[in-house]
Amino acid sequence: MDMRYKNIELEQKLQNILQRAIDDKYIPGANLLVLRGGQEVAYCEAGYADIEKQTLVKRDTIFRMYSMSKPVTAVAIMILVERGLIDVADPVSSYLPGFNNQHVYVDNEKVPVKRSMMIKDLLSMTSGLPYPDDSNPAGREVDHIFKEIADKLYSDKPLTTLDIANSLGQCGLSFHPGEHWMYGTSADILGAVVEAVSGMKYSEFLKKELFDPLGMKDSEFYIPKEKLDRFAKLYEYIDGRYEELKTENLGVIYPVAKTPAFESGGAGLISTINDYSRFATMLINNGELEDVRILAPKTVEYLISGELMPWQQEDLSKGWESLYGYTYGNLMRIMKNPGMSHVLGEVGEYGWDGWLGTYFCNFPKSDTTFLLMFQKKDAGTTGLTRKLRNVVISELSINNKTNYNR
Repeated sequence: MDMRYKNIELEQKLQNILQRAIDDKYIPGANLLVLRGGQEVAYCEAGYADIEKQTLVKRDTIFRMYSMSKPVTAVAIMILVERGLIDVADPVSSYLPGFNNQHVYVDNEKVPVKRSMMIKDLLSMTSGLPYPDDSNPAGREVDHIFKEIADKLYSDKPLTTLDIANSLGQCGLSFHPGEHWMYGTSADILGAVVEAVSGMKYSEFLKKELFDPLGMKDSEFYIPKEKLDRFAKLYEYIDGRYEELKTENLGVIYPVAKTPAFESGGAGLISTINDYSRFATMLINNGELEDVRILAPKTVEYLISGELMPWQQEDLSKGWESLYGYTYGNLMRIMKNPGMSHVLGEVGEYGWDGWLGTYFCNFPKSDTTFLLMFQKKDAGTTGLTRKLRNVVISELSINNKTNYNR
């Protein structure tokens, strides 16, 4: 680490905010990393990865990414697009037979879709595929499949990535593809598309094409036994104390030292803050890291400039207040209008978060990466995340690199 780029004042501010969140029992433990120009500006850690064992959060603590798996899946698809193996306008049924003859719910009745679902619909979350939801018929069909996943998860015949994707393809959709925006299982389908196109398990593809080339040695779909002591526990706050929550939410196995049959492209990855920073830096460097090229600059430009159509944007804006000022594309939020947002930012910033509090953002104009990791039920993007971001963005807008190490 080059100490010339450290911003000691910024680091102390962030450390104080993190520690206050620990003291207030807002989170059990976390770490945070800020990079600029590929160099570390600030790193902070506080609290516990395992409260019972008093194991502190460290740089090599392994976290469940949940939906921060999605940007990785988008990059996997872009690798195949760049090689001419996928066209984003292709029907999903070209790769997965379960997506033939799809239907959509209209007034609680199933009718044929107006057009085939495209790969682009999956990348934009405009597919009509929901997450499990008991409040509507499409969501109930998906819920049935995820219950089957859970029932067979630890059996001799668990459902595979391809099994699940083809089953989801037979579910009734919430709307005709392209007509609306809805957060759902689209990224899981894309993981299966990668398998169908590459002829490899999704984990094998990621290891060969992304993780090994980028040196992401702790990013995978399961926890090897020798790494279990570095794995952060998942907690929920109940009656004034943190309790471990053992859950298989969205079909993702709780710590088991074997490769799962279902490798969820939308929620299944584990990683460390250092590993994910290598992925983020590759993107902000226009597809390259330390002379290893993953994507061409034009491919990255397409990846990070996704935008919804006006009628789709209305669904995002009305349904997700924390994303005011953002549009959505290629499984990430993209800032369009910082003045509408709840957080300081800049036009063109992009990234995503995870169910348990992991958070990733690249700021191309200021060449800055912000990463935050913790594990708390139903966290997503929190007020703490926004406070930390605001401090980083305001501080770095005042000071350039030559002012660091102070």
